[in-house]
Amino acid sequence: MKKEKKGSLLLGLVAMLVVVIIVALVGVFALQEEEELITGEAEATEYRVSGKVPGRIEEFKFEEGDQVKKGDTVVVVYSPEVEAKMAQASAARRAVNAINKKAKHGARSQQIEGAYELYQKAQVAEGIYRKSYDRVKGLYEKGVVSAQKYDEVEAQYQAAVATTKAAKSQYDMALEGARSEDKEAAAAQVARVDGIIQEINLARDERYLVSPVDGEVAERFPKTGELVGQGSPIMSIVDLKDVWFTFAVREDMLQDMKVGTCFKVRVPALGDELYEVKISYIRAMGTYATWRSTKQNGGYDVRTFDVKAKPVKPIKDLRPGMTAILVKS
Repeated sequence: MKKEKKGSLLLGLVAMLVVVIIVALVGVFALQEEEELITGEAEATEYRVSGKVPGRIEEFKFEEGDQVKKGDTVVVVYSPEVEAKMAQASAARRAVNAINKKAKHGARSQQIEGAYELYQKAQVAEGIYRKSYDRVKGLYEKGVVSAQKYDEVEAQYQAAVATTKAAKSQYDMALEGARSEDKEAAAAQVARVDGIIQEINLARDERYLVSPVDGEVAERFPKTGELVGQGSPIMSIVDLKDVWFTFAVREDMLQDMKVGTCFKVRVPALGDELYEVKISYIRAMGTYATWRSTKQNGGYDVRTFDVKAKPVKPIKDLRPGMTAILVKS
């Protein structure tokens, strides 16, 4: 009986000792700090396609996910305002063309002929009044006619001379056409309207929005038929040849990270292969990303830095948004 009790007691002590050891080991492993992973995200250069002319989306040439080439027309915008301005400018162009043509060609032949006939008529009248004046003057000098009669005939003759000069001026103007100032003014009006038409044609060209780069259509913002304002983004295109990784790293983990430093990353979406990247940019993030110390003694706030790293070689199938894990050597 005593031996059985001693055996049971010993077995109980051994079991208790095993439990204590297990609890101690669990505590040790639990208290060990886990290795912190530095994770980042793949990003790429994104271009926003927008137009200078407000209007309505008439047609999308590409769907989201389609590949486009630089210079491809991706969106067509319909702008009734541009077409209305073109109609107004065309009407103004016809009007100034007529004015310019008139200034260049001068008066019509009928106007020139009419001015010439008036000039001839004035010359004939002047000749008649000249004879009357000479006759009355001779009689006046002989004392046959009164001074009043002589003055009346002289006034009529001087009026005829003035009428002849005026008719001659009108005839000369008809021959010469418009003044040089009028011709320059007409030409300036033509040039101004031509400039307006050129501006409207440029606005017409802006209806056809093109891709600024080879890439992939990432997103289309409005829908076909919707109105868009000047400068409003219509489509985004991603340049998958310009991809990099960004990491948010605490400053106490930056010891081995310098601009130009290379390290390895793993992209879970692409498997277990490691890729070499090179740091090209390090910048402190805003205060919102600062780790605040909770220790009363010996603690300090830790800033977070934005680390940008580019692949040394192109990574096949890498896309923006994929997670990257820094692998410590």
